[in-house]
Amino acid sequence: MSNTKVALKAAKAALDGHQYDIAAKEAQKVLDVDQNNYHANIFLGLAYDKQDKNDEAEQVYNFAAKIKPNDPLVWQGLITLYEKQAGKKIDQYGNAALHLAECLMAMDDKERCQTVVDKYVGFANQHGTRSQYKHALEMMLPTSSFYDYVEGRFPKPDYLYTKMVEITEAEEKERINKEIGERRTRLGAKIGQVTTEVKRKVLEGSNLEYLYGCIVDWTSDDDLRRFYEEKILQRAYDTLVVLPPKQKETKRIQVMKLAEGLVILKHPFVLAWMITLEWKDTEVIEAYDGGLLREYTELFPDDGLSKVLKAYLSSEISPFPQPTRQSTDDNEEDEMMRMTAEDRLLLMTEGVEESSRSVLSQRLMAEYYIFLDEYASAVDSAKKAREQIRIDTQVSGLGFQDNLDALNLILATALIHHQTPRNHPEARSLFEHILERKTVNTSALIGLGLILEEEDDYEGATKSLARALKQSTDVKVKAEYAWCKAMTGDYDTGLPELEACLPGLDKTDVKTKALKAQTLYRIGMCIWNLDASKGARKDRAGAYARFLTSLQANLNYAPSYTILGIYYADYAKDKKRSRKCFQKAFELSSSEVEAAERLARAFADQREWDLVEVVAQRVVDSGKVRPPPGSKRKGISWPFVALGVCQLNNQDYAKSIVSFQSALRISPDDYQSWVGLGEGYHNSGRYIAATKAFEQAQKLETITSGVQADDTWFSRYMLANVRRELGDFEDATQGYEDVLLIRPTELGVTIALLQTHVESAWRSIELGHFGQAADSAVKAAAVAGVVVKGRPDAFNLWKALGDACAIFSWMQAYLHWFPIHEVRSILEYEKTAEMFEQMSDIDKVGASALDELCLTKETPITLKQCVHAAILAHKRLIHTCVHDIHAQAVAWYNLGWTEYRAHSVLGKDSVSNLKNSGSVYLKASIRSFKRAIELEAGNSEFWNALAVVTTQLNPKVSQHAFVRSLHLNDKSARVWTNLGTLYLLQHDNQLANEAFTRAQSADPEYTHAWLGQGILALLVGEVKESRSLFEHAFEIADASTIVTKRLYASSTFDQLLAQSSSSGTADVLQPLFALHQLKSQITTDYVFEHLQALFCERIGANEEAIDSLSAVCARMEEEYERSESPLSLARFAQAKADLARAYLEAQDFDAAVENAETSLDLSADIASNSQAVNTRHRYRLSAHLTAGLAYHYTRSMDRAITMFRAALEETDGNPDVVCLLAQVLWAKGGTEERDVAREQLFDCVEKHPGHAGAILLLGVIALLDDDSDTAEAVTADLHGLRTRTDLDERYQMKIGGLLTALAISHPGEEVRESAITEEATTAVMLAPSQPHGWSQLAELTDDTFPTEMVLLTAMGSVPPKGILDAEALSKASAASSRPADAQRAIMMAPWVAAGWEGLL
Repeated sequence: MSNTKVALKAAKAALDGHQYDIAAKEAQKVLDVDQNNYHANIFLGLAYDKQDKNDEAEQVYNFAAKIKPNDPLVWQGLITLYEKQAGKKIDQYGNAALHLAECLMAMDDKERCQTVVDKYVGFANQHGTRSQYKHALEMMLPTSSFYDYVEGRFPKPDYLYTKMVEITEAEEKERINKEIGERRTRLGAKIGQVTTEVKRKVLEGSNLEYLYGCIVDWTSDDDLRRFYEEKILQRAYDTLVVLPPKQKETKRIQVMKLAEGLVILKHPFVLAWMITLEWKDTEVIEAYDGGLLREYTELFPDDGLSKVLKAYLSSEISPFPQPTRQSTDDNEEDEMMRMTAEDRLLLMTEGVEESSRSVLSQRLMAEYYIFLDEYASAVDSAKKAREQIRIDTQVSGLGFQDNLDALNLILATALIHHQTPRNHPEARSLFEHILERKTVNTSALIGLGLILEEEDDYEGATKSLARALKQSTDVKVKAEYAWCKAMTGDYDTGLPELEACLPGLDKTDVKTKALKAQTLYRIGMCIWNLDASKGARKDRAGAYARFLTSLQANLNYAPSYTILGIYYADYAKDKKRSRKCFQKAFELSSSEVEAAERLARAFADQREWDLVEVVAQRVVDSGKVRPPPGSKRKGISWPFVALGVCQLNNQDYAKSIVSFQSALRISPDDYQSWVGLGEGYHNSGRYIAATKAFEQAQKLETITSGVQADDTWFSRYMLANVRRELGDFEDATQGYEDVLLIRPTELGVTIALLQTHVESAWRSIELGHFGQAADSAVKAAAVAGVVVKGRPDAFNLWKALGDACAIFSWMQAYLHWFPIHEVRSILEYEKTAEMFEQMSDIDKVGASALDELCLTKETPITLKQCVHAAILAHKRLIHTCVHDIHAQAVAWYNLGWTEYRAHSVLGKDSVSNLKNSGSVYLKASIRSFKRAIELEAGNSEFWNALAVVTTQLNPKVSQHAFVRSLHLNDKSARVWTNLGTLYLLQHDNQLANEAFTRAQSADPEYTHAWLGQGILALLVGEVKESRSLFEHAFEIADASTIVTKRLYASSTFDQLLAQSSSSGTADVLQPLFALHQLKSQITTDYVFEHLQALFCERIGANEEAIDSLSAVCARMEEEYERSESPLSLARFAQAKADLARAYLEAQDFDAAVENAETSLDLSADIASNSQAVNTRHRYRLSAHLTAGLAYHYTRSMDRAITMFRAALEETDGNPDVVCLLAQVLWAKGGTEERDVAREQLFDCVEKHPGHAGAILLLGVIALLDDDSDTAEAVTADLHGLRTRTDLDERYQMKIGGLLTALAISHPGEEVRESAITEEATTAVMLAPSQPHGWSQLAELTDDTFPTEMVLLTAMGSVPPKGILDAEALSKASAASSRPADAQRAIMMAPWVAAGWEGLL
């Protein structure tokens, strides 16, 4: 114990001497002995404190505090320690200060106690955070343990709480902003949702609302108290907004209680009043406290809701009584009473705009709009109020069902009248939804009844209104109920009930007058319908008087004007008054459909289509035309029909289609709507849809009683027009003829029939149906004979007649079909001298040309007569349209092309020539096109035509005209092609190629552009490319194009001549068909008729070839006799040579010899310096060979040998001729002849070592002579030949057969069989896709595989893939052992015995 005291004294002395290390050691010594020594801990803590060992000092002090917690010394030490550390230990400082203050309170030392607290609060304010400072202030609040002890020494609680509120508000604001900033950057975060969540988290954990309450409790300042009461309410409201729905109830009760308290105190805090007013759930405005509403207007005179309330409370519909006047408010009340309806509406509108989030203001505004009959605005206000209720429900958690029902009633009532009946389904749904919960809601029952009445469901309306009358005595409801009864047909009951309503309609306000006018009108209608006789309705004391009285009550009641209009129109026969009444009714209300229809019909009768469109469009916009879904009322289609007709007249076809479709949705069986729809489709180019529409209209003709027979012709006529546009000319013609049976005098239909025949003829020419084209042209002339008697000045008549005549120049084989007498009679009908004199001085085709249009037995119809008739028709066309510049320009244009056509087909027969190649027709054509351009210079087709006809006469003018045409329309493929042709004729191939390329880009399907490219390719030596271009042009061309057929046929023939192997039938058929068509179009084209005969020869059509060549020979003979030119003689000789070859193929050997010798005699006279000598040796060779073969077949061997020897001389030893000569010499049979044949063949092989024919003949001769040496040499040559790829299948088969025969001739059976098998397998190896090798192999083996391969390869070798004929294919099929293959063999070639044998 003594040591302890000594150590303590030493420690104390060291502390006093500032020897802190020694003091700490001495204190530690004591603590080593007695750890709980209070003073030693104090000394040690102080020593550590002086040595800045803060943590050790704090630890020691805390231990000492546990030993003596009520001793102030230790707490003073801790406070000193914490003060030295500034803001690091403020919270611990607060704890120490609290204990020290309690110790001092226990010691009854008030001054020091206050000093400790003040010092701590000041220190926290200086060095701590806002939260630490707020915590320090709590020590001064009444909630602290020593507040009562030092009361009066601290600041007032309301001041302290205010400080704490400021700190808390700042902290919360900072926290909210920080949290939102952090969370909004998260993936998928939405700013609204994030804000709500953060505020909910902060507000739920905050005591700010408590602090507001404390201020209210402790302050003595009423203004400050009210201020914080506002803050409490705002804080509670903000919390309520962010709470989830399930947690809102408790907070909502608090908010409403706080708001009611402020309202009771009449404190002017807007939120409290808004909560009280807006959250009141009531179906009627009367449930509000009128005084409370007026107090609101007084407290917030400039608020939007206040303005609405002021106007509403002073209006006629306000349910609240006007307040008694007080002297202080007299001026204001007088001002409100003097407010006009316009001022009131303006004030309410301004207030609603300022308080757009107020349900009450929107509701009052909607009610007032209903009162003013401004239903559109009422609908808008009610919908806005409903949307705001949804928002208020989310905020407060209240359902507001009564408010919602009230707004739905307002909305539904407005929808009844707004755009009726478009909105009736929505209004009906609202009423029925209310009645599900409130079955006796009068307003809903009345509204539902009005809707049913509008939908013509008068029985349902009667029931609904009867239920409403049980709760209402409204005279309007009684009147509606009585009217619905009357409309069910019970006029006897409805009339007195309506009359009983009149005494209750004596008021002078506007609405009562309107109801009285309506009731009087309905009384009049009951009287009108009770007795429908003409006399009763004409009685001016009856219904008429009620209608007039109705207008006296309300001059703007539209239905009364409508019925009066009907009265004047149908009974008083006063059209002027009736029209005025209808106009007045429609001006007042677009819902007066009957008045509108009568007006529209009157305007339509006067052709005032603009007025018809205005009337119809206004009716459509009224919403009356379409009944709502489920309504019994029928829709009204005539406004859409009227609109469609007007739009058709205005050529607005797309809109007309929409209008007629709308009409048909309402009235699907309306005949006229289908016709109009079809016409709209037709004019829009939608022909398939138009066809369906007209077909539907025709179906309705048989099932609809309202369609008159005389009215059906138009749909048939339009259907025929559609089919004509679709190219279905046969059905179109039949349609026009059917219409003419109904209306034979309808000239327009006859002209349409005429044009259809002409268009059908042109289309038939394009398709190559020339006989059908001629038939259509003849029919067109017959119809033109009918038209000319009815309207000789019709433009389309003469245009169609000219085309019908010109058509025969495109199919000259049918000239004998030309109706020359009918055409002449048409042209002579009402003719005058000047009709045909245009340019007659140039083309010599005038009135005198009519005399040429005659037919005799000696002179058949000529091409010249057809063309002249076409020219005369177009000249008369010019005469008929002399007063129409545009039509005249077109007429001159048509005449120009007809003159050019005459130049093309008759140019060489013209009276004079122009610049060596022109004709009078060409000159007339140029003049015609120039005249057309003078009349209409902006037409690109006119310039193109002028350029075409001047191409050869004046290339510069032609180029200028082409450029001008392209300037007007640079997308024309025809013009670009024509320009390219001009460049081609001028030998400018580069520009020509560019022009043709542009043409192909503009229209890839334009034939002549490809022809131009083909000619260019031919000029530069690209024969293969040109042939492919000609073929493509032919494939895409129509049958009317002549040059395409010529180029395609000639290029194909050149290709066939260039081929080393023979061509198949498929390669010849297409050009042959083209030449057949060409012959029908041009009967005098001898060159291509000759070419046609050569094609026929290749496919074995010998009779047709003989006929064609005989005709060519006859014409060539005529031409030679006329001209005696060497070229004509050469053509004649060549034709004779080809004819001889055709006779040889037909086995008419005598005729073949005769024509061959004629060709040889004719060709002998051709001079050596003539142009025709170039091809002379070819047809002379042909003639020699033909004659030689003919003599051979007639057994005139010597003559045959002579011909072949001559052929050899002509060809300088041609190996093919040598082979023919050798065969003939061998066939003669003499030893000398056969020796000569051998010598000729050996010489041929020596000169032409690879000639297959000579080698094959030598092999056959070797077999016949049993010459093994020659056979061995031939075998070696044949093995070399069979590997050549330039030999066709026939040679390959012959080589294989000969090698097999040579193998059979080998001595020794084993060697022979091996050689035969080797030859067969070699043939298969070299040509596995050919049947001859497999056939040989099949004969040598019993295996079925080679037999099947024979059939398989034979099927792949038929044309166009190969040259195998039907007999060979039949034999290949018969070789199979299957009966089915034998049947196929019989089907393919029934004359072959192998197929029949296969069935055995």
